[in-house]
Amino acid sequence: MKIIAFVGLPLSGKSTASSVAREMGVPVIVMGDVVREEVKRRGLELTDENAGKIASELREKEGMDAIAKKCIPKIRELNSDVVVIDGIRGIAEVERFKKAFGEDFVLIAIESPIELRFERALKRCRDDDRDIKSIEDLKKRDEREISWGMLEAMKVANLTVENSGDIEDFKDKIRRILKAFTKCLEAEIYTKVNPTEDVEKVRRAIENLFPEIELEFDDSTGVLKGRVEKLDRFRELLRMQRILDTARAELRRGWRGNESTVYLNKQAATVSRINFTDENSVLSPIAVVFRVYGVNFERFIDWLAPETKDGKPVKEIELWSNSDSD
Repeated sequence: MKIIAFVGLPLSGKSTASSVAREMGVPVIVMGDVVREEVKRRGLELTDENAGKIASELREKEGMDAIAKKCIPKIRELNSDVVVIDGIRGIAEVERFKKAFGEDFVLIAIESPIELRFERALKRCRDDDRDIKSIEDLKKRDEREISWGMLEAMKVANLTVENSGDIEDFKDKIRRILKAFTKCLEAEIYTKVNPTEDVEKVRRAIENLFPEIELEFDDSTGVLKGRVEKLDRFRELLRMQRILDTARAELRRGWRGNESTVYLNKQAATVSRINFTDENSVLSPIAVVFRVYGVNFERFIDWLAPETKDGKPVKEIELWSNSDSD
């Protein structure tokens, strides 16, 4: 079980990072929920002041790692390969989780300027954010969490992510980090749509090979692009057309680290055929970047385009295997 925890000052982006995890199907334990549940149990209004008082009281009575200790059974009950923890507030909690999970505990710090965090407080409108009406209010909340050892926790993080720009860029950073710890694959597809080409026809050509893809067209660049996590149709076509050896060679040629880039002919794709071509072909090709996480890329190649004999696969394998040590 791999435990990935996010730490950061209030409104730095921990909730957003957790939402990305949920979208990817990764279960999330929100440490703040322990406090919010206690506030409600006591019949108190859920405000930042009340949440802060309860959190401080729990730490004073049960130790600075009190909330972490309450979360550990919840994490184990999930019985998931990867679990995300949202909302570490101090170094004692980090130490508690490290004691419980050892090297399987990964800490990610999120940093964001206070001005941006204040803007988020005004927009988010969560019950416990209502007391933040000025930057000074946010500074007081920062000070409370810093007193719990927040900065010390951030200093020992395995890596730090900056959240000061476009929200989609931040989500993409988190998505890439999480993928490094999960078993998943994706194909990023893009192509330049030339002035002589029809965008919808190019779109249909790509969908012929990757039916589940969601494509977006950028008018300013003329690029049509999208991502897909299912390769069933593409894998089937390789076998139907008996071009597994060619595909295997192309994947190896474009292989770098955990990804490989291949180029496909657009016109062939319009009739659901896979025809590998060069990057600099006359009509801009369809570029496909295959990425795989949680397994050796060699295994991915053997799964997508296995070795053949007389045009047929010698051995078909499962991509994900519980016995696979990769």
